Amino acid sequence: MSIEYVVEPAPIVSLAVEGSPGRFPVARLFCIGRNYAAHAVEMGHDPDREPPFFFLKPPTAIVTSGVFPYPADAGAVHHEVELVVALGGGGEDIPPDAALDCVFGYGVGIDMTLRDLQAEAKTLGRPWDVAKGFDGSAPCGALTPASQIGHPDRGAISLSVNGEERQSGDLAQMIWKTPEIIATLSRRFRLLPGDLILTGTPAGVGPVTPGDEIVASIAGVGKLEVSVGG
Repeated sequence: MSIEYVVEPAPIVSLAVEGSPGRFPVARLFCIGRNYAAHAVEMGHDPDREPPFFFLKPPTAIVTSGVFPYPADAGAVHHEVELVVALGGGGEDIPPDAALDCVFGYGVGIDMTLRDLQAEAKTLGRPWDVAKGFDGSAPCGALTPASQIGHPDRGAISLSVNGEERQSGDLAQMIWKTPEIIATLSRRFRLLPGDLILTGTPAGVGPVTPGDEIVASIAGVGKLEVSVGG
């Protein structure tokens, strides 16, 4: 029996898949904070292995057009390059040694952040939702299936703006590794096929302005080129 809706349902957000005509439908976007020690230090925090914490972005944050829509009246928009983990399976209370069985593939993403609003929210003890989850705040590239590249746990991750390298690190520097992230999330959420996880960013985050050209890359995973729109 077909369902009749009283308003038009929101369109399904999806990502391209390398080597496939099919697309990956996105459910939710989970993000882990301060998962590289050097980035924790540059943000003024202790780099020790504190318990992981998470925030979410809505599917409307995803940008696949290659153009980041610079928000009107933005004070400071910062780039954060991240490894994207795409889940093809899910569940609750997933043990770390079974977590990678849930992974469909990997991609390159950028967590765009309204840094001034985030700083204000931290000072006032308020949520980061507006600073992190605004529309267009998650440019993402095509996914590469794990069946083709395995499960990357090391390799260069970098981001440049107008040809100048800003961020440079290695996936091996992640404090919490992909299996641990999935296992921890599954104790708080029933993970679903289609969920994405952004796994944190290395040091070197900084501002972008309209007209900038961003190139983000992760060795063995892919490259994402993004123009900053006006």
